Amino acid sequence: MDVAGRLARLRSRLDGAGCEVLLVTHPTNVRYLSGFTGSAASLVVSSERAALITDGRYEEQAAEELAAAGVGAEVVIGRTQAAQADELRDRLAAAATVGLEAHHVTWAEQRRLADLVDGELVPTEGLVEDLRQVKDDGEVARIEAAARIADAALEAVLPQLDTGPTEAAFAAALDGEMRARGADDVSFETIVASGPNGSRPHHRPGPRRIERGDLVVIDFGALVDGYHSDMTRTIPVGGRAALDATQRRMMDVVTEAQAAGVAAVAAGAPLAGVDAACRTVIEAAGWGDAFVHGTGHGVGLDIHEAPGVNATAAANLVAGQVVTVEPGVYLPGTGGVRVEDTVVVTEGGARPLTCAPKP
Repeated sequence: MDVAGRLARLRSRLDGAGCEVLLVTHPTNVRYLSGFTGSAASLVVSSERAALITDGRYEEQAAEELAAAGVGAEVVIGRTQAAQADELRDRLAAAATVGLEAHHVTWAEQRRLADLVDGELVPTEGLVEDLRQVKDDGEVARIEAAARIADAALEAVLPQLDTGPTEAAFAAALDGEMRARGADDVSFETIVASGPNGSRPHHRPGPRRIERGDLVVIDFGALVDGYHSDMTRTIPVGGRAALDATQRRMMDVVTEAQAAGVAAVAAGAPLAGVDAACRTVIEAAGWGDAFVHGTGHGVGLDIHEAPGVNATAAANLVAGQVVTVEPGVYLPGTGGVRVEDTVVVTEGGARPLTCAPKP
């Protein structure tokens, strides 16, 4: 990954944000800019230099990770909170304007920082997150590696659905299979929603036993080197022949809608247009009110990040973004169907990273 080049891209945005120095405190953004994976650090970025301030737990780790990433930032260790505050004050004292990450700084933290700096505190929004939207080849490779693990893990555990496991037991088996195949962790709490539980898009796996004729919504992902995958498959237990007419129609409509959404993905295409491509198919089937969420979201160091793929999105897709396309239909008392892939936006369309078969 080109971690070393990220600070230069951030610096080019500071003037436009009205700040001489940016104080980065959100751990995911610190990691993106520096390569540091610890749980506690601040990164001070000016037009000429950068300093990572952390505590003694991370003295060796911080130096090693920044060196490995080729990031030319000073590593500063403060062994107490007071010492870290002094180090931060020293590096912010000369700045007339200090930018804070408005969405990640609490009121209490803002008040503490106001006591450390003489200059004006300036709220900023999305300075680092906007950079994170377009992935480099190394980032895409990590997301793809996570997706491959998830694909293989699902294939390995799918036969267990025919044995009547509980939702919770199947979710645990899938999670364990992803870890056994090399995932550092799961991307999020795995969703397994069977039968009538499928009408709840974020159902938590419970004690219900999975039965023949159920639609089972499985939404899951793997984590590799900090990067997430995200995929949903809806499995008809016993095959489509075991479903009733409404269930089969739900599967047909959502599968068609998801294909239409993926086909609408390309550099320059409106984000809202991808949502509309999915929603038009579902509305034509009479289930517009049963598609209760947006069509997708960005994926990377966070499982949900910019851009949002929904009806109110004003931007267009850009080559190198990684987004999900995940329409669904949810009918209380009947169940639900969702089909989701993670794709890379290209100049000519979309390259799927999640490739498990769609029943």
